[in-house]
This record gives sequence, structure tokens and C-alpha cells, in this order.
Amino acid sequence: MPFTVGGGIRSADDAAQVFEAGADKVSVNSAALADPALIGAIGRSFGAQAVVVAIDARRDPTADDPIRDAMVYVQGGRKPAGRRAVEWAREAEDRGAGELLLTSMDSDGMRTGFDCELTALVSESVNIPVIASGGAGTVAHFVDVFGRGKADAALAASIFHFGVASARSLKQELARAGVPVRIPC
Repeated sequence: MPFTVGGGIRSADDAAQVFEAGADKVSVNSAALADPALIGAIGRSFGAQAVVVAIDARRDPTADDPIRDAMVYVQGGRKPAGRRAVEWAREAEDRGAGELLLTSMDSDGMRTGFDCELTALVSESVNIPVIASGGAGTVAHFVDVFGRGKADAALAASIFHFGVASARSLKQELARAGVPVRIPC
């Protein structure tokens, strides 16, 4: 499993220290929004596959199309960054990101399912893998985000923390649903 480190990476030198300590990838969010050239700087030194751009997005309920106009947030989803999620995803890809970690702030912590509509929109807008985050509460939510949500990967945390499923049972259910898993159990 690739080891990804995020938080506090504000320069290519910060990323170099993390890679030297054994990380396979780094995840950048606020620093990349403040200085989008950071994405390319890390990618040129360590390869695009090593750069994950994290996007915390929230639907805009005042917009004509709340999903298409979803906005990017920073500081744990508390502060608007003044960017639309899909536009930022495309720019991050253009600047050299190898993956996107898309967290739906509307779904995060709710355990009612991933935001499949937002995830699908972002996935269809870029040509790099999109990792869905925020909302998982059951194994079926993962099947849904890989299908309707068109995610390439999905973050699992609370279903393990709260004993809803084990990694083994999640992988078994995904395999039964026809979702490719690296090592089926």
C-alpha cells in the first residue's frame, strides 16, 4: 500500500524531507491553492504519481447548479477558497497532479454515503485518478461510489473505526459486486 503523507507540506523541500523519510506520495491542499506552482515543483522532482492534490468541496446551495458550482474550502472545510471544485481539479491536473483526493464536506462524517454526483462530475472532468472521501457508512456506499460515482479509489475510515466492516469484508463485497480489488480475500 503506498504511504501518503499530507499536512504542512508547503514547498518542494518539505516534500523532499517527507520522501526521504519513506513516503511514496505527498498530499497538498491549502499550500497548493496558495501557490499552484507547488504542484509542478513537486511533480518535476518526484514524478506526478507522487503528487496528490486534496480538494475539500462543498455544494453551493445558492447556485443554479449546486453540484457543478461546488466550491473549494480550506481549514477543514470552514473557509471558502474562492475556487470552483471542477475548475480547480482541472488546473491541478494541468499543473502536474497525479491524483485527486476529493472530500465532499457536505457528506463528510455523515455516514450516509459518498457524494456520487460530485465525485462523478470531477472524475469525468479529469484524466487522473479521483479518490472519493467523505460519507462512507456501509459497504454498499463503496459499491455505489465506484459505480455511480466513477471513483478510482475511495477512502475508508469510519466503517473500520466503528466496526461496520473489516478490510477483508469490504474487499469481498466489492469483488462480489464486480469492482476490481487488488488482492481479493
